[in-house]
Amino acid sequence: MAAIILLYTLKEGVTQEQYDHWIRNTDYPAMRGLARVKSYINYRTVKPLFGEGTPSASYVEVFDIPDLEGFLQEDLGGSVVQQIMGEFMQYVENPEFILAEAVV
Repeated sequence: MAAIILLYTLKEGVTQEQYDHWIRNTDYPAMRGLARVKSYINYRTVKPLFGEGTPSASYVEVFDIPDLEGFLQEDLGGSVVQQIMGEFMQYVENPEFILAEAVV
């Protein structure tokens, strides 16, 4: 089982309200509807746990993907993911896509 983690900030001019609306009404239904996505949660960062300042990312997404090969070979290039990615890139800048696996 693998996890895909995304870290990013919003583009200048994109409000939190606009983006959160898109997440709830477009992103969640589409991505959670994929058979190979066991779970998907989008977190908005609030503040550093220790100290002051601003977190390096405004949002963190975590996808639980049991069949990573199938996701990469079929879903990633499919119309649903491609449409969502196109819309996603209109809202965010410098997304970092991380592949992770459980240690235990």
